[in-house]
Amino acid sequence: MKILNKGKVILAGAGSGDPDLITLKALKYLQSADVILTDRLVSPELIEAHANKDAIVIYAGKQCSKGIHTPQQDINELMVEFALQNKLVLRLKGGDSMLFSNILDELQVLKANGIDYEIIPGISAAFGAASYTGIPLTARGYSSGVRFLTLYDLKTVAPSQWKDWATTSDTLVFYMSGQRLDALTESLLENGISALKGIAVVQQATTPNQKTTVFSFEELQTKILPEFEYVPTLIIVGNVVQLHEQFNWIKEKNGTESYFDNHKNTYQNAI
Repeated sequence: MKILNKGKVILAGAGSGDPDLITLKALKYLQSADVILTDRLVSPELIEAHANKDAIVIYAGKQCSKGIHTPQQDINELMVEFALQNKLVLRLKGGDSMLFSNILDELQVLKANGIDYEIIPGISAAFGAASYTGIPLTARGYSSGVRFLTLYDLKTVAPSQWKDWATTSDTLVFYMSGQRLDALTESLLENGISALKGIAVVQQATTPNQKTTVFSFEELQTKILPEFEYVPTLIIVGNVVQLHEQFNWIKEKNGTESYFDNHKNTYQNAI
């Protein structure tokens, strides 16, 4: 009977969009790993520029724009298969691997198979978007707390939860919720969110294609949201959104859009 040696799996976040946002530690493993399992949110430029040239690179993304879809079970099996061949496996994820990912499934399967692993943090989309839009997630006089949320399943949000979100002074950051933007704004308005609060829709944060659109809830009382493309989108809600205009330091490719500025005359006529 052949006894297989066990390798190691590195679970690492690659940062949000901008390939330069990867940590030095994750970069070292990218340059030395035997096998790289990368998801769709990891910058292709990062892999092309820094991956070990002899590594097996497997694009194991979900809802991939190239039509590639890899079920989580398959990813789990690949990690185990290569680790049992005594290979160094890098499971590379966009953002941070410990926030809104399938990290628990992967940890459980590695533990069950007695495979050594290491977890390396990454810059999550929320921190990337906040920095690249000049919107601090907490700021004295604006917000002293922040919540990271998702509207993956609207049915799980109780009426009392909407009321809490609408009235809290915390900044709300919604991941994976771009397709539910209408439901989000409508429900917050119905539950009495302050007209002074803002909402920022940040598409493809920290990439050259970043596009930020900012609204106030006062505007949304009389206006309908425009259509947004289904791309990686982060939504920031709260008083801190007001700071974007003052501290935005990125010259976006398409220009930062303010719905109020672009529809000022129409808005004034409506009120």
